[in-house]
Amino acid sequence: MSPDASSSAASDPHRRDLTLDLARVAAVVFVVVVHLLQVGVGHDTRGAVVTSRPAEAQPWFDVATWFGQIMPLFFVIGGFASGAGWASWVLRGGDAAGFIRSRTLRLVQPALVLFGVLSLVMIGVKFTGIDPGLVDAALSAAGMPLWFLAAYLICQALVPLASEAHRRMPRAFLVGMTTAVIAVDAVRFASGIEVLGYLNLLFVWPLIHQFGFWYHDGWFSRRRKATLVATAVASSLGFAGVLAWAPYSTNMLTNRNPPTLPLVLLGLAQTCVLCVIAPALALLMRTRIARLIVFAVGSRLMTVYLWHLPVILIVSAVALIVPGAAPPPGSADWWATRPLVFAIVVIVLGLLSVPLARIETIGVPPGSTPPRTLAVAVAWISAFLPLFLVTVYGLDTTLLLCGTVSLAASVVLLRGRRATPHRAA
Repeated sequence: MSPDASSSAASDPHRRDLTLDLARVAAVVFVVVVHLLQVGVGHDTRGAVVTSRPAEAQPWFDVATWFGQIMPLFFVIGGFASGAGWASWVLRGGDAAGFIRSRTLRLVQPALVLFGVLSLVMIGVKFTGIDPGLVDAALSAAGMPLWFLAAYLICQALVPLASEAHRRMPRAFLVGMTTAVIAVDAVRFASGIEVLGYLNLLFVWPLIHQFGFWYHDGWFSRRRKATLVATAVASSLGFAGVLAWAPYSTNMLTNRNPPTLPLVLLGLAQTCVLCVIAPALALLMRTRIARLIVFAVGSRLMTVYLWHLPVILIVSAVALIVPGAAPPPGSADWWATRPLVFAIVVIVLGLLSVPLARIETIGVPPGSTPPRTLAVAVAWISAFLPLFLVTVYGLDTTLLLCGTVSLAASVVLLRGRRATPHRAA
């Protein structure tokens, strides 16, 4: 399951694998914690406000990303949801264009709200005299999670094709996708043209997403636990091997953009581990408190994912004006206050999610005239392009304003036209 499917989290326990809901919620909470440790806002020796990344300055950070890069598991769970969703869609007589329309709309509407609010804030900031460099740094940080939407839009657009490939030639499709991943990496490193690596947006994340189709059809659950453990160990050794002997960064955040082969190996290992611990997760999900927490967070997951960094930045900025509330980033006091800041961020996100989470549940308007396939394609491109540019270049004011217009156009196209009732003569 991915953030776009969060509105139904834990809502039908008889039809859902609640262990995956738990894993997805845990992954998002972990992302919030990681970003909380990466964002430092404080004063320099002259008293000016500066930003930093305290966690990345630590000698253990690169190794920590091997265990902290949880996004491959996110895509695996998303693949499980996509496989189930596509099968249900086809049984109801739906077509590929309608499926892509629905999934794209559920991703783009929350993103449009974020872009729109940030655009209004940026316009207002222009009249405050705040240091433009500080504004750019804050905007870049707020846009960090948006790469996921670009990658996941690709995965959703490929679901009909990926599902058919999984049915007809599952192993050949995995081999072909893996070969493409390796080929793109090889060309990128051989040529030295870094931007070529972004071709792997078409292969790395869709390949990891495809593992979810195998999880959905029961392939992993039919394997013996010893086999799963051995596969996880072999994948981890392969992961360590390519980091040691190939020209990949030892920092898995660097290997995420552009996406690379190590993510695939990490994703396979995480899938096996998830299947091994699934019985323990199932036991946990039988408790009322676990279900309540998973539903409370899961039903607001897109809000949490998209808004946690802006909230972290706002909380950090407010702390600057409270005496003694903003210790120097990276100091012992700063690390000691992280649990308190996390609690404050959670409370603010909870309050913010009350109005914003409703956007996650907005679907195709009833009675609207569905857009043609060409219109869906144009809307998908209008949604993908600004998110892809943010992935490559980072979010700045120009991309923010242009992206708001582009995402708005996408939503208008996807929602279609309301049917005009015929008046009686």
